[in-house]
Amino acid sequence: MGKRTRIINDPSELVPFLRIFGSRTHKKVFDALSTKWMTEEELNEYMDSDISNSISILKKGGLIESQWRMPEPGKTPAMEYHTSYSKVQANFQCSFEDMSDIVMLSFKPYDDFKESIGQLETLVSEGNQSMSNLVRAFNQSPLYIRALARRSDKLTVMGQRVKMNEDPE
Repeated sequence: MGKRTRIINDPSELVPFLRIFGSRTHKKVFDALSTKWMTEEELNEYMDSDISNSISILKKGGLIESQWRMPEPGKTPAMEYHTSYSKVQANFQCSFEDMSDIVMLSFKPYDDFKESIGQLETLVSEGNQSMSNLVRAFNQSPLYIRALARRSDKLTVMGQRVKMNEDPE
């Protein structure tokens, strides 16, 4: 693996990273993928458990890349994964209030703010994608809205917009 560096300029990007490295399972999947390309089936065998959630969180954080593995004749191709980065560089400044929101959204159970995420997903699916409109609708800071969107499996933050995921995988 190349020694690529992930640069973090937005504090809300910490949400998926804290979720990944705050869990032994997710961290072990990340470590396994940093050594070689592996399919989800190979990872399940290696971990002796279902790792689909780990793959999903690693994708959300942009920490893994994927490619199709050429199968043996007569078999179907399988998606294989590998880590994209080996280093991280953070370059941001935020208030302690915003940082506490990020940590809270990263580590609290999903059920604690499932209603807020559902409300955000509904607004975005109805076409309200502008960060300024979402800030007014929620009466929260833009950083909180971005962090909330990064916790959702259905939303993607793109600059000053929040969009529904188009990734069918």
